[in-house]
Amino acid sequence: MKKTSYSAPSVKKAFKILQTVADSPSGLGVSELAKQLGIGKSTVHGITASLEEMGVLVRNPIDKRYTVGYTLLELGRKTYGRIEWREVAKTPMRRFMEKVGETIFLGIMNGDHITILDVVESPNEMKITSPPGTRLPLLAGATGKAFLSLLDEKVVKEIVRRVGLVRYTSKSVTDPKKFLREVQETRKRGYAIDDEEYLLGVRAVAAPIQISSHPPVAIWAVGFTSSLNDQKMETAISEIQLVAYEISRAIEGWVTKGII
Repeated sequence: MKKTSYSAPSVKKAFKILQTVADSPSGLGVSELAKQLGIGKSTVHGITASLEEMGVLVRNPIDKRYTVGYTLLELGRKTYGRIEWREVAKTPMRRFMEKVGETIFLGIMNGDHITILDVVESPNEMKITSPPGTRLPLLAGATGKAFLSLLDEKVVKEIVRRVGLVRYTSKSVTDPKKFLREVQETRKRGYAIDDEEYLLGVRAVAAPIQISSHPPVAIWAVGFTSSLNDQKMETAISEIQLVAYEISRAIEGWVTKGII
């Protein structure tokens, strides 16, 4: 039997509207949304009115601009709270941060991007940080190599072909063959390095977390080149593999017990 799929255009449009509004710090009006998304103004008006009624969007009565409502915040908190295994990672992440002195991130592969699940910030006054829920490009720097190292080679090639490699800095790896070789190397050694490939003046080291029957998860440390120097990088490389292994063992235990 031929497999069929059901398409819900209205749902897709509503989600695009939510994403666009969420990405705008000052909010957006109906006309602006219609123009940016290429959707009819009447359609945008109908969808935003429904989302406002549900509390998903909130409209400023003065400038008529929409911002994200508290309903999404509540849903986000519920979803975040269900990711019990981030609790397993918190202590190892904090210990890792104390040893390298840089911000530590835990993230998951979410479609063609990365979603940050948890963060342990560096105590440094100058530091790199992003809140949980932040989306990052999938193929950027060390994190991309770490996540893709958990996938089958054919799948990796397809993702690279579909998503494409972006030149964020002069050090970005944009040659597919070279990038695939670095993914293979990451798979062998258990970690990936980013030396200003994603952001100038920023270094990172990332490690995949081996978890069976689960979306790819990774941990990474990020810092400015002035702080995350060669000596610290050596420490980070040795420590991150231990931390990744510790987290994977703990999470597998929870999976075996049926907790997650």
